[in-house]
Amino acid sequence: MASASSTAPGVTQTVTHGFAPLRAGQGISFLLRRLHSLTGILPVGAFLFEHILISNSTAISGPEAYARQVSFLANLPLVFFLELFGIWVPIAFHGLYGFYIWYRGDGNSVAYPWTGNWMYTAQRWTGGIAFAYIFWHVWTMRFTGVDLHASPMASFGKVQHEVFQTPLFLFYVAGLIAASWHFSYGIWLFSAKWGIVSGEKARKRFLALCLALFFVLTGAGLASLTSFRSRPQQPTEAGTAAMNHKSITESR
Repeated sequence: MASASSTAPGVTQTVTHGFAPLRAGQGISFLLRRLHSLTGILPVGAFLFEHILISNSTAISGPEAYARQVSFLANLPLVFFLELFGIWVPIAFHGLYGFYIWYRGDGNSVAYPWTGNWMYTAQRWTGGIAFAYIFWHVWTMRFTGVDLHASPMASFGKVQHEVFQTPLFLFYVAGLIAASWHFSYGIWLFSAKWGIVSGEKARKRFLALCLALFFVLTGAGLASLTSFRSRPQQPTEAGTAAMNHKSITESR
């Protein structure tokens, strides 16, 4: 990220290139910024990686494969506490504190439109879009209609019910791209700010890897969404889905 310092008239203005280190801050501010940076990788980033590349990708193999994955996750030991402290609380903290950092920040992508500044600005906006997308997705999938933990066979149809609607499908695509970018570029920001990757050449190479990860996540997510839309509408009611599953199993 590049920065510029304004000086008095008649004095040469200096512009420095490079990446600003993680702000030291003081007291609780320092700890919160560190925690915000860490939660973006673990557990939030790890959850996103698993959700796109593993869980959602099972939809490519069809409704039953997707239902088995939902059932597996729903039956993990202490699943309520795993979700609460491993997903929902970290996502809420990372998102809300991220909005606070954004509100307190000084964007200069218009005045100084270097690539790093535009990417930093994209990181802020994609974070906002991803947060809205995650909130919507969680609310509709977990707290409206059939309980997918109790009726995993209805999971494929429930997702289909949304993605068959063009406005919601486009919202899913936008949320997927935003979340994939925010996580992928966030890995580079984390590594640069924490000094894990140092040196200009090493950072450029690592940035290329992070951008490749963005395309992999986006491609896998789009393939999953396409799979939902390419198959006939599956049942969204628990009883009907269970009966269909039983009839398919018996026919084998």
